[in-house]
This record gives sequence, C-alpha cells and structure tokens, in this order.
Amino acid sequence: MCGRFTQRPTIEMAAIFGAEDRLDDEGAHYSGAPTQRIAVVVERRDNQRAVVNYRWGLVPSWTRGAPVPTRMLNARSETVALRPAFRGLLAKHRLIVPADGFYEWRRGPELARQPYYIRRADGRPLALAGLWASWHDPEQPRDNDPLRSATILTTAPNALLRKVHNRMPVVLSESHWDTWLDPDLTDPTSLFDLLRPAPDDLLEAIPVGPLVNSARNQGRELIEGVGPALTG
Repeated sequence: MCGRFTQRPTIEMAAIFGAEDRLDDEGAHYSGAPTQRIAVVVERRDNQRAVVNYRWGLVPSWTRGAPVPTRMLNARSETVALRPAFRGLLAKHRLIVPADGFYEWRRGPELARQPYYIRRADGRPLALAGLWASWHDPEQPRDNDPLRSATILTTAPNALLRKVHNRMPVVLSESHWDTWLDPDLTDPTSLFDLLRPAPDDLLEAIPVGPLVNSARNQGRELIEGVGPALTG
C-alpha cells in the first residue's frame, strides 16, 4: 500500500519529466495524503505532456452520489484489469505520480508502529505508476469541469519492502516512462511486465520520527532520519 508520500516543487518535476508545468507550485510537499490534490504527469494525444492536479482517491466515472475518494487510493496490479472500478483505465487512463519518497509503517514491539521514509538510494525521484478517472456530478451542468482523480498501482514487495510492509507501489524505470504515458498504446497486456517490484537495491528505508503520523504535519523535519537506514 502507498498512503502518504512527498513531492518536490512542480517546476522541478516538469523539467525531470519533460512536461509543461501547469501548476507553478514552488513549494515542496512532505505529506501528500488521501483526498488531497496531488501533482501528476499526464500525456495527451497531441503529445502534450503536462504536470497537473488530480485528487488522490479514484472516483470511477459511473459513481452515483457523493464520491468517496479514500476508498481507491491504490489498485492491485495483479487484478487491475479485472475489477470493474479500474477496467479500461489501464488501456487509456495512465499517469505518473512523481514522488521523492513515500512512507510506510512497520509494527514493532508492544504493537508500536515505526514510520519509515522510503526513497531511492541515489536520491533521484520515483515515478509511481498510476491511473486516473473523470467524474461529472450528475446534479451539475455537463459543461462544468469534471473531477479528475487518481490511484497508485501496487505490487508485491521487493526484499527491502518485505521488512516493512506486504505491498509496495509500482516504480517505473526511466526507460519505461514514455511507454507508460503513450496515449496510443491501448493494449493492457503489453504493460503487464512493467507492473513488478522495484529492484532490491533501488530503495532505502529511513526510520523517521512520529511527526509523520499526522497528515496535518508538514515540513522537512518529517523526513529526517532517527536511525540507520534499511537496505535491500
């Protein structure tokens, strides 16, 4: 599972992913949480790649009534092509969630939960595979802006994440970014090989303090280590 993560300023994301920055957000975010607006990278059929804002927590287009986005923060890659909520999205509605790292909690002695900040060992950003959907409020005019929402794909853990959690987000290698975002690639079977655990030596898990336990807290102090990092 991936339930919280960090993001750098959008101008830096845009430069890394070769995209237009449509948000102009100069601040870093240290606690991206469910229902919040998050920066994502999308590509249209006119070959325009952009950093835009979607709400985290997928709301399928057929949802009736008030949407509850917290229910679909993540989608299991093993079943994403089969579940009604996600069917069709793998073919046509893919995106990347740029992240500098994400948080997971490991259960310790006496049921204490130790938070870990998981990032690339080389300090480069992560490209998390995601899907998006567009929902219109049936009580509003059709020409109103739709709600665009996103979910992050997860897979089995690699050797490092097994020490912390039983799932991990799908991390796309840079050589696969163009393939994942290609709007002309609509055969989901050609993408299944990308939905696998990250290499064991790609990431490190840094124990951090209890401030991160509340999504209301922000600031660089959330990712400051309080002990030695775990590695794969």
